[in-house]
Amino acid sequence: MAEDALTSEHTLVAHQFEDVAQQREASTLGMWAFLSTEILFFGAIFVAYGVYRLRWPDQYRQGSLELKWYLGAINTAVLLISSFFMAMGVHAAATGQIKTLIRNLLWTIVLGTLFLVIKGTEYYLEYEDGLVPGVAFKMEKPSESAQSGFARAFESFEHWISPVAKNRGETHRRSPQEEQFMMFYFIMTGIHATHMVIGIALLSWLVWMARRGKFSAEYHNPVEITGLYWHFVDTVWVFLFPILYLLRNP
Repeated sequence: MAEDALTSEHTLVAHQFEDVAQQREASTLGMWAFLSTEILFFGAIFVAYGVYRLRWPDQYRQGSLELKWYLGAINTAVLLISSFFMAMGVHAAATGQIKTLIRNLLWTIVLGTLFLVIKGTEYYLEYEDGLVPGVAFKMEKPSESAQSGFARAFESFEHWISPVAKNRGETHRRSPQEEQFMMFYFIMTGIHATHMVIGIALLSWLVWMARRGKFSAEYHNPVEITGLYWHFVDTVWVFLFPILYLLRNP
């Protein structure tokens, strides 16, 4: 029996490691090192955004007013729930509950995909409003007749739930700094969405591996380190949501 256990453990260990424990520690450390570089990457963008927001607070506030805050709030809830399912998936893997692991991973994938669908809808609405920096940015808000029925429905809903949206007026002329705000918005949320796509691809790979019986209570480190990545991406959004959508007070 001891020999069988030793042989089973050996099949889980890559040739450069002595045992499962060393392999797990090395891969976890590697993921934390990678996430540290990601923090530096996002941190530089956050600092640049903060500097320009302090330089033009009123113009950046107007840019925030253009965003659909309720869609951002829904997406925040979606990601927080996805983190719950990811954590439950890691727990299921650690206890050898493979069917539960697969189920939780699939729920995480569904919620991650829902996030991207909502974000894509938001991008479309911003395109309709003439908020895409560059050739598609309009210094004045397009008239109601120039918008699609889909965009007008969201506009009506926003005016119904948000007194601030009613007070901003339809004749507000946008400034170059608002276009700069939208540039930061698309860069920051676009990079985040790219990380989401990568995360969904990793989760899909985990589901495929789990269905092939590659994970057990003794070996599930890929699930753990992918969970770390997913939680990091969710945490980045928790910071993006308030600084882009909620800093609206004069």
